[in-house]
Amino acid sequence: MQSLPRLILATRNAHKTEEIRQILGHRFEITDVRSFPGLPEIEETGSTFVENARLKALGISSLMGGWVLADDSGLEVDALDGAPGVWSSSFGGEEGNHAKNNQRLIEEMSGVDGRTARFQCTLVLAKDGKEQGVFSGSVEGTIGRELSGSGGFGYDPLFIPAGHTQTLAQLGPTIKNTLSHRARALKAMVDAIENQSINF
Repeated sequence: MQSLPRLILATRNAHKTEEIRQILGHRFEITDVRSFPGLPEIEETGSTFVENARLKALGISSLMGGWVLADDSGLEVDALDGAPGVWSSSFGGEEGNHAKNNQRLIEEMSGVDGRTARFQCTLVLAKDGKEQGVFSGSVEGTIGRELSGSGGFGYDPLFIPAGHTQTLAQLGPTIKNTLSHRARALKAMVDAIENQSINF
């Protein structure tokens, strides 16, 4: 049986790796940089999702062979002028602390009626230190007034996607992985590979 092509994710976020594996696992052998402890942390100094994804993809790809995929994503809330945006993972003051991030968002949105928001995701695919493609996806929705659901991660317990009455955390991975910003960006990448726009 032919082995699956390997795709290295430029992340140490176990939740993100597992979600991408659930979406793409039948197409690729997926691992992430936790499997390569000698690799450095890539500082995310960009001011946009694509800048940060590019930094991570090219930074890791220049240090190792094979295909590298980097994701930068976040939540944009209209009432907060697009915040937290690229600072979604540190919005609560501590990098990667989902509880603090959600608590701050609840506080910032207290008493606010206009609650529209969207999740944005940008992917950059690289090989041998060179960019091979950029793909994006988004999903519109609203911000709930309290945490609901135990599935997912990040802002999932507060985000209600358009067309639904439950949060992503309540809907669960099967539904989330068909409509999320990350699922849509990954679909765009797979379409490019299948259309041979990218010689994977």
